[in-house]
Amino acid sequence: MRNHKGTATLMKKALRPLELWGGIECTVNRVGELYQDQLLRNGHHVRCQDLDEIAALGLKTLRYPVLWERTAPEHIDRPDWRWPDERLGALRQRGIRPIVGLVHHGCGPRYALFTGPEFERQLPRYARQVAERYPWVDAYTPINEPLTTARFSGLSGHWYPHATKPLAFVRILLRECKATILAMEQIRQVRPDAQLVQTDDLGQTHSTARLAYQAEWENHRRWLTWDLLCGRVTADHPLWGYLIWIGIDQRELAFFSDNPCPPSLIGINHYITSERFLDHQIWQYPAHLTGGNGRHRYVDTEVVRAAPEQRLGLSGLLQQTWERYGIPIAVTEAHLGCTVDEQMRWLWDMWQQTEQARQAGADVRAVTAWALLGSYDWHCLLTRREDHYEPGAFDVETGHLQATELAGLVQRLATGQNPGEVVPPGPGWWQTVQQADLADP
Repeated sequence: MRNHKGTATLMKKALRPLELWGGIECTVNRVGELYQDQLLRNGHHVRCQDLDEIAALGLKTLRYPVLWERTAPEHIDRPDWRWPDERLGALRQRGIRPIVGLVHHGCGPRYALFTGPEFERQLPRYARQVAERYPWVDAYTPINEPLTTARFSGLSGHWYPHATKPLAFVRILLRECKATILAMEQIRQVRPDAQLVQTDDLGQTHSTARLAYQAEWENHRRWLTWDLLCGRVTADHPLWGYLIWIGIDQRELAFFSDNPCPPSLIGINHYITSERFLDHQIWQYPAHLTGGNGRHRYVDTEVVRAAPEQRLGLSGLLQQTWERYGIPIAVTEAHLGCTVDEQMRWLWDMWQQTEQARQAGADVRAVTAWALLGSYDWHCLLTRREDHYEPGAFDVETGHLQATELAGLVQRLATGQNPGEVVPPGPGWWQTVQQADLADP
């Protein structure tokens, strides 16, 4: 852990203005044999004019996809650059800086799946192709949320290869992080100053006293993406013994300590469901929610509903991240699937909590309004196609962009205006739940 008290004092004297960035939900994931593509489903694939509407919000930085599975789906040497040529060119003309994503919850194209070594061989080749074609791009997220993707694919069984074993989870994570390091190596041979903006979901696990040991373990696990990239997973890491025990060779782990590639910016994706609560009192919940670890049976649920008084919140998580790494941070996804009023309250709450963390000394540069065009079927984690649509700053369900009231708040935050006039009065439901719990005698 690092001590940043001196740094915090200096930052309080001269904080740079907090920026608002934007992002488009762009997942290409695989369930069984089916690849799902959010850009096809939300229509952005065929609507370059969306970028005019996004630019009109005043956004100057946009997380934007040039996804491997979309650009070179059949062979690494047969990429089709027509779509990214048009879109990155349009962003450049409009003065919007892209943070280019190469894999977003994907497992790689069929010829280089992350279940085998071709993934870490071929993704760096694709990354270099992108860097050579767009040498003016200076920021990349080669793989979005490696830990989350590995959990959903290798531990929870939601996505391909639908595994439910700790070893499968860890092998996917290691392959994703190794591919990230090798991809940035290739990118920086073309653009030496290219930034790695490494995203992952961040919350905290809370629990009943009986399950404190499991919560502690999960709270170590949540940092693994950044710990691996920073070369911190060595023999004194809290999870080293576990990784060796499940079957990881020390030489595999040594690659990361021998080839550290710390992020230029740590990207924190935080949702209302990110903070969890482990409860052994399974009789209080529907039976289908019960799981376990082989030692205890328990329910893993949202802390905001089960024990809201324990919720740490984004401000605390950002401070934890800064204290742990001392690397500049951005909130790279802020979104709530709810009514537009609650979406506005959530974004404003995330903005205010980020400012609180900055006042406490954390170097946080931006908050990202995620899913500007909304998203499809995230209510079931993209495991089924039900055409359940959640709008964002724009509603695209009709096939055309219609600005929601959230767009007005996005524009005010992006352009440095006072958002007070547009934020709906009253607390968000997550704040009401916590207040009601604390008021209960």
